[in-house]
Amino acid sequence: MALKDDLQTEVTQIFTERWSKRDGTTVPEQDSLRLGNDGVDLNATVLYADISDSTKLVDSHSAFFAAEVYKAFLRCAAKIIISEGGVITAYDGDRVMAVYLGDSKNTAASRAALKINWACLNIVQPSLMKQYTTEFVLKHTVGIDTSQLRVARAGIRGSNDLVWIGRAANWAAKLCTLPHEHSTWITKEVFDMLHTSLKITEGRSMWDQMTWNTMNGATIYRSNWWWRVP
Repeated sequence: MALKDDLQTEVTQIFTERWSKRDGTTVPEQDSLRLGNDGVDLNATVLYADISDSTKLVDSHSAFFAAEVYKAFLRCAAKIIISEGGVITAYDGDRVMAVYLGDSKNTAASRAALKINWACLNIVQPSLMKQYTTEFVLKHTVGIDTSQLRVARAGIRGSNDLVWIGRAANWAAKLCTLPHEHSTWITKEVFDMLHTSLKITEGRSMWDQMTWNTMNGATIYRSNWWWRVP
């Protein structure tokens, strides 16, 4: 069969096949889903952590320097994410995606974000300056949103991965592109479910309320606070 005919047949099947879906309470393994229209529905919180201006970093520094910055940031982010109960679902260059489930998913994800900020300021940057004479300063953003998600398996046999369909996955990624002068950006839905310890410290609010004009005026919150890593 010619490639065009093969593609036409498979795309037609995707759009006509009925979905087999089930509710989930854990992040599914890749082999637990079929390549057909098979999905798991989750109520989940998604976290994206991303190095800011990574294109400038790669263009203006040596490959080994940029690689070390990537590795240091992602190593700290990944270990903090896991320590707060998150499940890492993907790496993409200088970015990591994680999913949180359960009753405290929004608090856990937001605390992870504040810990990532602390690690960048107190571990990664000082270690970098100790090794190199450079004006480079690591900046990053973390975006967090929560919603119902459908997890499906996409691609072809021998080359496929899980895809996350739903608002939280898209909005968390878009929040990551907002200005890095504030390292953590969350939606109102996440903020409303935060534990008080993640909202107020010493009588001061840890978050600024903002209007996200490019997303139909959605209410979001930003913070530059940090949470010490023990």
